[in-house]
Amino acid sequence: MNAALMQGKKVLIVGIANDNSIAYGAARKLREQGAELCITYLNEKARRFVEPLAEELGAELLLPLDVTQPGQLEALFAEIGQRWGVLHGLVHSIAFCPLEDLHAPLSECSRDGFLTAMDVSCYSFIEMARLSKPLMKEGGSLINYSYLGSAIATGDYNIMGVAKAGLEAATRYLARDLGPAGIRVNCISPGTIQTRAAGGIKNFDAMLEHSASMACDGKLPTIDEVGNASLYYLSELSDGVTGTIHYVDHGVCIAG
Repeated sequence: MNAALMQGKKVLIVGIANDNSIAYGAARKLREQGAELCITYLNEKARRFVEPLAEELGAELLLPLDVTQPGQLEALFAEIGQRWGVLHGLVHSIAFCPLEDLHAPLSECSRDGFLTAMDVSCYSFIEMARLSKPLMKEGGSLINYSYLGSAIATGDYNIMGVAKAGLEAATRYLARDLGPAGIRVNCISPGTIQTRAAGGIKNFDAMLEHSASMACDGKLPTIDEVGNASLYYLSELSDGVTGTIHYVDHGVCIAG
């Protein structure tokens, strides 16, 4: 592999919470291949966990982003435009739903819970695509992360399965919309991984055990494996590939 696969490419990484985050696995692989990174953190409480990782990765920019706060997304992209003037890649790795709605059967999800899940987990990606377009003057690539619960009713994923299904549909439509500008849009669907965000899912340990039992090789995916897939989609290795849903789950998606 060319050691400079991402040399000179500027990539925004949204969603690192700690060193177990899927987005951290992606950022590490991108940096290894020469990418220049902008990393975001949710708030000051989160910053103390993210900042050391940003320093370790040599990130050029470390900026706040809470997509539920009006104006923060616009401010983030304005800063990137001022500092970099161009953007080549975006990693969207955020999702959220209030626990009471996440743990409830879908039929009992509140309207507010539904709107929050869709806003943070899906619409924020659409907004980022819109704001990325004028910065991707040289073309670019956008990726997000989903889960098999978008396609089948599995575990206790509930409302998040609905939100991720929306995210996957948005991936396809954005790929069509942004293709003429030379921007590719793809979705990676990792299998069950022990992350901070996953800790909010009810019976998650049982999901891990079940996933391992359904995998073709009995293994669970790692953030490094997802990072490799992310590198593929954000680099020239995937030129010509857009609008896809790519599974990194050791074959759980084909289980009967």
